[in-house]
Amino acid sequence: MWLEPVMLDETERSVSQTPPLKGSPVTTIAASPGISQTASALRRLYFVRFAFAIVWALVTIATAKEIGPLAVTLFVIYPLFDVGAAIYDLRSSRTTGSPTLLYVNIAVSLITAVGLGVAGASGIPAVLRVWGAWAIVAGLVQLIVGVTRRKMGGQWPMIISGGISVLAGGSFIAGAAADNPSLTNAAGYAIPGAIFFLIAAIRLGRAAKGN
Repeated sequence: MWLEPVMLDETERSVSQTPPLKGSPVTTIAASPGISQTASALRRLYFVRFAFAIVWALVTIATAKEIGPLAVTLFVIYPLFDVGAAIYDLRSSRTTGSPTLLYVNIAVSLITAVGLGVAGASGIPAVLRVWGAWAIVAGLVQLIVGVTRRKMGGQWPMIISGGISVLAGGSFIAGAAADNPSLTNAAGYAIPGAIFFLIAAIRLGRAAKGN
């Protein structure tokens, strides 16, 4: 038995041949999984950074009342952890933005780790100057990266934290010239940052679910 071919009228033919418009819901739906995956990865990273920073701060405050091998090691570990976090961030967000600032962060943190190891032999003022300079640069990077990712959501805590880090870095450098400089405030600097990481992780929940 022969089947008659189905003929499309002009309206059906035009609809079937029309490509989706740029910016249409089809385009948006196709792009959202990448943002969702990045948000989910960053959320996990922020939770880890929160936990690490809290533990590091408590241990360092308890042990860094005087400069010594343990205190210097703890201060070296922090920027090295920042390097690992930046590498994870770089791999997770490769498709959602320029990686240039993350490469800058990795390079600066590596230099800082070496600088802190060397400064430890010169005393607390030298450690505070290196730590303060790193806090300024790392804070600027965090602030700018947060601004570029603000459409993803959950980035205002990172922007605010970056600005606070810049101010704190300046105070550490100034504190190095005090009569009795201390590493306690420098160690405590990690606690507000940890809280902002926690807030950012919570706020990224919606983006991570693709909503």
